[in-house]
Amino acid sequence: MPPGRLYVVAAPSGAGKTSLVKALMEREPRIQFSVSYTTRRPRPNEIPGRDYHFVSQERFPGNDRER
Repeated sequence: MPPGRLYVVAAPSGAGKTSLVKALMEREPRIQFSVSYTTRRPRPNEIPGRDYHFVSQERFPGNDRER
């Protein structure tokens, strides 16, 4: 597989990041979505594994390293 590009969509809550990404993915089928990890609790309409990987502080990736 040839190297790809990583695009980061960052903006304040409610700015339309999800709408933008959904529209881009509909327009360009080669774009793939990366699911992020978070330690916050899910919001009412969020689905674990689709919107975020919801984990505890202890299970957050990288927390097993010595500091």
